[in-house]
Amino acid sequence: MVSITLSVPNRVRELMKRFPEINWSAFVRSSIEKKVEQLSWKEEMLANLKQEDESGYTDLSIELGDKIKEGMWKRYKKEGW
Repeated sequence: MVSITLSVPNRVRELMKRFPEINWSAFVRSSIEKKVEQLSWKEEMLANLKQEDESGYTDLSIELGDKIKEGMWKRYKKEGW
């Protein structure tokens, strides 16, 4: 495992000392892991969207969504909404 050194302002360090029950190293490690997972997921989703865009699926999705909205509008208009 790789180690990192983290600097926090003295005021924050003093506040952290008020909560000795917290394993601050584990907290920071967990926070970093969660953020890395979020960023990885975002990167993967953006790659998928780009791939869909290149294949034309995005355009098809928009077209189908527009048709559904149009159909719903006609239905609501007919029912007097």
